[in-house]
Amino acid sequence: MGDPFIGRKKELEVLEAAYRAPASAFIPVYGRRRVGKSELILQFLKGKRGVYFLGKRAPAGLQIREFLREAAVALAEPLLASMQFEGWADALEAVSDRWRLPEKFVLALDEFQWTVQASPELPSLLQGLWDRKWKGAGNVLLILCGSYVGFMEREVLGKKSPLFGRRTAQILLQPFPYREAAGFHPSYGLEDRVKTYFLCGGVPQYLRCFREDRSVEMNVAENLLDEFAPLYREPDFLLREELREVESYYGILLAVAAGHRTNHAISRQTGIGERTLHYYLKQLTEIGYLVRRYPVTGEKPALRNVRYTLDDPLLSFWFRFVFPNTSFILQMGPQRALRERIRPELESYFGTCFEKLCREALPFLYAREGVAASFQVGEYWDRNTQIDVVGYRDDGWIDLGECKWGTVRSVRQLAQEMEDKAGRYPNPGNRTVVRRLFTRRPLTGPASQAGGVRLHSLGDLYAPGE
Repeated sequence: MGDPFIGRKKELEVLEAAYRAPASAFIPVYGRRRVGKSELILQFLKGKRGVYFLGKRAPAGLQIREFLREAAVALAEPLLASMQFEGWADALEAVSDRWRLPEKFVLALDEFQWTVQASPELPSLLQGLWDRKWKGAGNVLLILCGSYVGFMEREVLGKKSPLFGRRTAQILLQPFPYREAAGFHPSYGLEDRVKTYFLCGGVPQYLRCFREDRSVEMNVAENLLDEFAPLYREPDFLLREELREVESYYGILLAVAAGHRTNHAISRQTGIGERTLHYYLKQLTEIGYLVRRYPVTGEKPALRNVRYTLDDPLLSFWFRFVFPNTSFILQMGPQRALRERIRPELESYFGTCFEKLCREALPFLYAREGVAASFQVGEYWDRNTQIDVVGYRDDGWIDLGECKWGTVRSVRQLAQEMEDKAGRYPNPGNRTVVRRLFTRRPLTGPASQAGGVRLHSLGDLYAPGE
């Protein structure tokens, strides 16, 4: 029995609505690898008749023959499997012409980038079929799915694409947010679910690798430190599949994971000149592995203040702990590597992850508190101050937060630190400032010790709500 399908309610509703609508629909589905795009499409297709084809790195003729075999089974038209066609245009038209059922014909082309690599004319052919037949027929649901976000945005959604302007909806599938990711490990305690999220993020395939009958540390050893484990080489696989000159990218990601986050610091650490570095940073941000961060103040950010962070949790952990210790791991084994190279720094690492989680959680707190204004969430830093959470709201309020993953020995002292930092935050408009403290566990002692600061523990961040 396979793993249960989790989440994606809104995305399934989009596909179902398109399937039930009287008009034909064209929906691109795209997003980073391992995020569950294929699983979403296959879940949607359950109980429906349609053709699902997975593109691959193979000659066009082989792919067309496989497509026809899949279509022969899906449409119960055995003769399709033995037909010979010169190209995709005739094959696609032959399949769609044999659709005789009253419900919509679903045509899902997955890993579309590989099919197009072998057949560059395919987007133009699909445009011709859509304009000439499928759109007017009203009974076609075309789904194009791809893992290369840049390719999909350029070749399917972009202005220069033959398919531009023809989509009726689109789904950019993101990793699960932290609250939904917790559903993959219902038997874990809250802290273990949080730590798993710190390591796997919201990527379904990574979350499924962590077994609930193992501790989080044991899962780390078995999945990330064992050379035969599924996640041990995953970052290497991802980077080599999507990028060239991986050595330079490795150096950059290693530097960022170690805390070198400005252009100058990364350049100094890697030996890559700042002008050349710009190209590599651009590539890494476009595929979603790095993110540019600016201090949130409500003002237009200055380029000199940019910092880069590793936005992918698995890559962040891998470049922080696994890649730098590869020789030690292979010689000494997963358990000793965990004990000597990772465990001493793991709680500090989780502390940094907790700050990111709190920023992700602030919109949920806003919804629960009835905040109706638009907002921007981030952090703030200057030479003298670091504020972990900033919520800059359009209703004249600002939320400033301090995050503590470790033990809090004095609530009053922590509240005073937050007060001092709030005093150094630039607030020329004299907006109302809300002070918040985020802690792993609920704080004990009189609430008055916090001096009016709003307190949030993990339980608050995961509490049921809208």
